[in-house]
Amino acid sequence: MEDRQARLLGHLTYLYGSRHGAEYLSRLEAVVSRYRGKVNGRRAAGLDQDDVMLITYPDQVQATGLPPLQVLADFCREHLSGVVSGLHILPFYPSSSDDGFSVMDYRAVDRALGDWEDIAALGREFRLMFDAVINHASARGPWFQGFLRGDPTTSSYFITEEGDPDLSPVVRPRTSPLLTEFETAEGPKRVWTTFSADQPDLNYANPDVLLEMMDVLLGYCSRGADFLRLDAVGYLWKELGTACIHLPQTHRIIQLVRAVLDDVAPHVLLVTETNVPHAENLSYFGDGWNEAQLVYNFALPPLVLHAFLRQDSRWLRAWASGLSVPSPRTTFLNFLASHDGIGLNAVHGILPEAEIGLLVREIQARGGLVSFKDGPDGGPVGYELNLNFLDALTSPSADSTEAAALDRFVAAHAILLSLRGVPAVYFHSLFGSRGWPEGVGQTGRNRTINRQKLARAQIEEELADPGSCRAQVYRRLTALLRARAASAAFGPIAEQQILDCGDAVFGVLRFTADDTAWAVCLHNLTGRGQSVDLGSFRRGEGEPWVEILTGGIRAPEERERLDLQPYEVRWFASARAPGAEDSGPPDAASEAAR
Repeated sequence: MEDRQARLLGHLTYLYGSRHGAEYLSRLEAVVSRYRGKVNGRRAAGLDQDDVMLITYPDQVQATGLPPLQVLADFCREHLSGVVSGLHILPFYPSSSDDGFSVMDYRAVDRALGDWEDIAALGREFRLMFDAVINHASARGPWFQGFLRGDPTTSSYFITEEGDPDLSPVVRPRTSPLLTEFETAEGPKRVWTTFSADQPDLNYANPDVLLEMMDVLLGYCSRGADFLRLDAVGYLWKELGTACIHLPQTHRIIQLVRAVLDDVAPHVLLVTETNVPHAENLSYFGDGWNEAQLVYNFALPPLVLHAFLRQDSRWLRAWASGLSVPSPRTTFLNFLASHDGIGLNAVHGILPEAEIGLLVREIQARGGLVSFKDGPDGGPVGYELNLNFLDALTSPSADSTEAAALDRFVAAHAILLSLRGVPAVYFHSLFGSRGWPEGVGQTGRNRTINRQKLARAQIEEELADPGSCRAQVYRRLTALLRARAASAAFGPIAEQQILDCGDAVFGVLRFTADDTAWAVCLHNLTGRGQSVDLGSFRRGEGEPWVEILTGGIRAPEERERLDLQPYEVRWFASARAPGAEDSGPPDAASEAAR
C-alpha cells in the first residue's frame, strides 16, 4: 500500500477501529476520486508579505436591487485591489441563525446573497477563505429534519444522550444548555447543542458524517477556496467523561483532512479557529506538517488592547518573545478584530487575572458589553469583550480627542502588521466604523455591536470626505499595508525578534533567514513622547536607514537616541535593502505615521 493510503488507513483505523478500516478507506477514496485532477489552484500555494486577508460578511456592503455578493465584489475591486490579497467571506450558505453559522445547506449559496458565479468572480480577483462550519448544522436544515423524522440516512448524524450522564467535565463555550430536547418520530430525544439549540452537533463517531463532510470540503476547493477555516473545530469529537475539546480524535480528523488536501488540493491551506488558551491553540499546528498551516492568534487582540490601555508593553512583549512555529510551513493568522468579540480565553495564564478584570472594566466604561460562559465552579465567567476595536481604544474621558483615538488605533494595527504571520483585518476596522449598539437592541446578541451592514452609497460618501473618520482610517491603514508589502522582511515566516525598548514602546525586528531584508518597527503605546536608545542595535551599522513610512533617510549618527511622538509608529530598514525605498510616494506612505 502506498504511503498516502497507509496514512489515511491509519487515521480511519484510529477513529473507527481496524474491523472496518479497509471499507472506510475504499469509501473515502471514492469521494476523493471525484475531485482528483479537477481542483486547480489559480495561484501558488505559498504566502508572502503581500498576503493580507479582509474579514467580511457576504452582505457587508449593500445596494438596492443588486445581489450583495456582486456589490461586495465591485466595492472590493475599487477600494482593495493591491491592498489586500484575500477575502475571508463569512458563511454565505443558506442558514437559519447566528449570522450564517447555522448552516442549512453546505453545498449552496444563499439566494438572497447571490450564486456560485458571484463567488467565482470574487475568486478571480482575490484569494478566498471559505468557512467550514463542520462542528454543527442547522436544526432547520434537511439533515436534522431527516433525523427528527427517523430517516435512516441521517438518523445517526447527530449526538444524543439517554439517562443522566455526568456532563460536568465538558468544557462549555456558552451558558446555553448543552443538551436540547427535540420531539422525534421515535419520541423525545436529548441532542448535543454545544453552541445553541439551533446548532445541533454533528456525530463524527459515525463515519458517514466524516465522509459527507470530506465531500463538502473538497467541493469548496473545487469552487475556488484557497483557505478552509475550520470553525470551532476543537469541539469536533465528543466522549463522555472527557472535556470534549481537543480530543485526539479531533486532531486525527484534521490530520486526515490535511492528508487528503495535500493529495488533491495542495494549494489549499487549513486554518483552525479555536478560541482557547494560547498553549492549547498551538496544538493545532500538529507536528508542523500534518495539521493546520495557519492558526488564529487569539491572544493577540486582548494583549494589544491591554498594552494600549495600560500604556505598558510588558505582557505583550513577554508573550510575543516566546512565539514560535513548529515548521516553515506554518504561521499565525494575526488579527485584532473580527465578526466576533475580543476573546479572553487565550490570555488566561498570560495576563494576571487582575489585568483581565481591568480589561473588562475598561471596556464596560467605553460602552462595551461582556459575554459570559459557565466557569469551573458553575458561575459565569467573562469570555469575550463585545465592542468595536476603535471604540475600545477611545478614551471615555471628557478631554480625549478623536485624533488621539485614531492614532492609537493605527498604532495598534501597525503592531498587528509588524508581527510574524498573515494579518487579517476586519472590514469595520479597515473602513473606520464605530460600534452599533442599536443592533444589539434589535437582535438581543452582544456580538451584533460590531456587525452592522452598510449601504454602499453611505460608505462611499464618507470615504469621499477626507476629514471623515472612515476616510482617515482607510487612508492610514492602507498606507501601512502598502508599506508592509514592499519588504520581504514582513513575510509570514520571516524571523522575528522582540526588542527591549522599555515598557512604553513595543519594538520588533523582522528579518529574512538570509538576512537580505530586515525592518525595525517601533510603536509608542502612550500619549507621551518617548525616547528609544538604538545605539546597541547592530543591523545596518554604519549605513543610513530609510524610514519605511515616510521615505526619509536617517544617518547612522542620528540613531543613538530616537524620539517618538505620542502613539507614533516608525518603521526602518536599510537604505540598501531591496524594496526599502519602494513603499510608494512619501506623501502617501506618511499617512500611516500621522
